[in-house]
Amino acid sequence: MTASMKTHACALALALSLSLAPASARTPLPDAGAGPVLAAVEQQLANGPEGARYGMLVATLDGETLVSVAPDQRFIPASNTKMFTTAIAYAQLPLLERTAKGTGVRLEAGADGVFDVVLHGRGDASLSSADDCAVACLQTLADAVAAKTRHIRHVTGDDSWFPNERWSPGMSWNNIQSRYGTGTSALTLDDNEMVTKVAPGVVGAAASVAVGYFDIDNQVTTVPGKAEAIAAVRAPGSRTLRLTGTIGAEAAPVTLRFGIDDPAHYAAWRFRDLLRARGVRVDGDVLARHQPLAPTYDAADRKSPPGIAQVEQAMLAELPVPPLAEDMVRINKESQNLHSELMLRRVARQSGNGSIADGQAVMRQVMTQVGLPETSYSFSDGSGMSTYNRITPRAAVRLLSWIARQPWGAAWRDTLPIAGHDGTLQRRFKGTSLEGKLFAKTGSLNASRALSGYLVTRSGRTLVFSVLANDMPDGTDDQATAAVDRALVIIAEAL
Repeated sequence: MTASMKTHACALALALSLSLAPASARTPLPDAGAGPVLAAVEQQLANGPEGARYGMLVATLDGETLVSVAPDQRFIPASNTKMFTTAIAYAQLPLLERTAKGTGVRLEAGADGVFDVVLHGRGDASLSSADDCAVACLQTLADAVAAKTRHIRHVTGDDSWFPNERWSPGMSWNNIQSRYGTGTSALTLDDNEMVTKVAPGVVGAAASVAVGYFDIDNQVTTVPGKAEAIAAVRAPGSRTLRLTGTIGAEAAPVTLRFGIDDPAHYAAWRFRDLLRARGVRVDGDVLARHQPLAPTYDAADRKSPPGIAQVEQAMLAELPVPPLAEDMVRINKESQNLHSELMLRRVARQSGNGSIADGQAVMRQVMTQVGLPETSYSFSDGSGMSTYNRITPRAAVRLLSWIARQPWGAAWRDTLPIAGHDGTLQRRFKGTSLEGKLFAKTGSLNASRALSGYLVTRSGRTLVFSVLANDMPDGTDDQATAAVDRALVIIAEAL
């Protein structure tokens, strides 16, 4: 964080602390908002895409509504979902930190005396096999195995720390092949992304494609010029990646990133290569071990305490876990889907089995404390990729106001992108009165845009807001975003 960004964050924290009223003085948010500011806001939203549906609520931190547009309608929130996920994680962060475990590795003796290697994931989102890895490195575990034995049979990736729920209900199938919809697993490596490069060959010949975990069906042709037009298709569950299109002979190599359907298998595959690079003989197969999802993994269906199916076993070596608060920054600043899903499952494992349903049971408990009726929100995942998710602007504003009153509220606010400075807001609000003065979570999904957080007005007031836009016609999402941004600038300059 730069010095100017720290200044903005400190100013916001001070403004929030000065704006808070005692709990006894707070009143429910009324549906106010009439007046010239509302009229100007509605005009800006009307200038957006025809047919788009908007909801907005802007309020003071002590509950006074200033601008209100359909605040109780339900909208797809996209990555505004991450606000809710990180809030329930921050609410029990000390417990999550105490119980967090890093990836481990152990040896299982076979009947013939040859060891199998089992790589155990425990929900750490930071495990890396990058050449420049400094923390939570898979190479460290490979060194430990190589120091113990020079001959193994099978390499197994075990992600049974969480149930086998790689995708949430409502995940669009076409997103599964992308890095944004990669499988969620307790054994996560390199963000569960497969990276490959496509480089031009000679004109008329096939492009050069780096070979990795996927089988590549390369149908990319080299053509004159510098342009590239490459399409990638991979069916869910398949390891065959079909590349078609063209790349210019003068073009730079193109980096492509793809989601991985079975992250535990991928981690074991990568671990085998690291072992072989260390002179360990590997005779067997690359395998994956999962924990099947059962009906009792939903708190609503079980009649007794859940119990944890995973039995702790002694590890040959295990890695430390980087601070979870740092991961919250990445989740909200970058809108990192996979890490948010893993955070929800970490929360779920504290009181259940680590299932999505158990995570949502915790969500309902915390939202009851916030004062939200269950009709104002519903979630099927922890990241916002599910098209089943819904929130109201009022629910988002009440959550944000509640967060501001928590002991960890200022730390949570520091995880939000800053307008015109960083994260997913780096290029928005530049040159406006909100540059450096709006701290908010973005959201983007098909025909859905969201922005919720805190802003500091020209007069110095700190306000809490949520703006949700849904149902935009194809190709007009950016127009809706621009309309929302103009409306917020009007509010910041007038109030």
